[in-house]
Amino acid sequence: MPPFPSSLLNPRLSFSLKPLFLFTQSSIAPQQFPVPRQLISAKPRNFSSVASVQTSATDNGGSSSGGGGRSGALSPPPVAEEFQRIDVNPPKGTRDFPPEDMRLRNWLFNHFREVSRLFGFEEVDYPVLESEALFIRKAGEEIRDQLYCFEDRGNRRVALRPELTPSLARLVIQKGKSLSLPLKWFAVGQCWRYERMTRGRRREHYQWNMDILGVPEVTAEAELISSIVTFFKRIGISESDVGFKVSSRKVLQEVLRCYSVPENLFGKVCIVIDKIEKIPIDEIKRELKATGLSEEAIEELLQVLSIKSLTKLEEILGGAGEAIADLKQLFSLAEKFGYSEWIQFDASVVRGLAYYTGIVFEGFDREGKLRAICGGGRYDRLLSTFGGDDIPACGFGFGDAVIVE
Repeated sequence: MPPFPSSLLNPRLSFSLKPLFLFTQSSIAPQQFPVPRQLISAKPRNFSSVASVQTSATDNGGSSSGGGGRSGALSPPPVAEEFQRIDVNPPKGTRDFPPEDMRLRNWLFNHFREVSRLFGFEEVDYPVLESEALFIRKAGEEIRDQLYCFEDRGNRRVALRPELTPSLARLVIQKGKSLSLPLKWFAVGQCWRYERMTRGRRREHYQWNMDILGVPEVTAEAELISSIVTFFKRIGISESDVGFKVSSRKVLQEVLRCYSVPENLFGKVCIVIDKIEKIPIDEIKRELKATGLSEEAIEELLQVLSIKSLTKLEEILGGAGEAIADLKQLFSLAEKFGYSEWIQFDASVVRGLAYYTGIVFEGFDREGKLRAICGGGRYDRLLSTFGGDDIPACGFGFGDAVIVE
């Protein structure tokens, strides 16, 4: 077939189909389309190429005022708005997980899950966004100042969860009598707290929780500590690296009862005592006095809290109280579980969260360079604060930030 005669082409169309590369550099007039100085990048040719193509179209009749090219086929570029370079760092207290960090996180979380299942726990999860009231009713006064909270478009007060235990309580109440006791649940979830950052403390972190509901005996606490010890062993950490400080909230209750301290002050005193290793002792005394304790009660309380021997505590409080009986049983079970060398008595451990009622424990590094690795205890009266029926319960929270350190 002979070539299509170019003379039969519409002259205008023929002209508009001329290849762009035939236009020389001298025909380009970039000054007609000035580029804002703040938008000039490391590759200015991107802008000049746009100007080149646009000028070529104009020179060849592409404008609406004359010529025969298709009007608007190459329209002027939109006016670019000024912009500022964004901060490429994540918000303060949060972090990215590039591949190498994601591998570490997955490795850690896999051990959390494998140990939990090894001990017969089932996995659950809850919304990251919860009602603000869930965390200010009984979690602890300190958390009120650490919540990421706001009012949503439905005028509801909501918060990013700072911990998982209140969400657990909410779900248990929601399920009601359909649940079969005992419950053994675990979760690995993201939590948020607006607090001062130190080594191993972030405003956003992931937390491994294991909880047992429906078991009033100390065997529940013994099993929880055993699971954490198993986790440490699996990742290569020994009793020479970390240990557990163990005490009971009932010890503090018995001391305060001797000085007729009202029950409603108990939670406030616990929050102050939880700061013993974090702030100077004179400041501890001032804060205890502000709660309403007398000078005599403060001195006696601090003396008891300095005790590191269960035998010495028994000499002071006597052996008939529940606190001593529970602690003795726990140390006996630790011997049978095979981790007695991991735990030690420390009367100053009370945990800052208000809902604990009995034995409490904290994992710590023996060099003393880091904050608590994990912590937990018994919370038998948590559900009633949300309108439910109380169930014997205990559990722990284990953050990812400190263990990575």
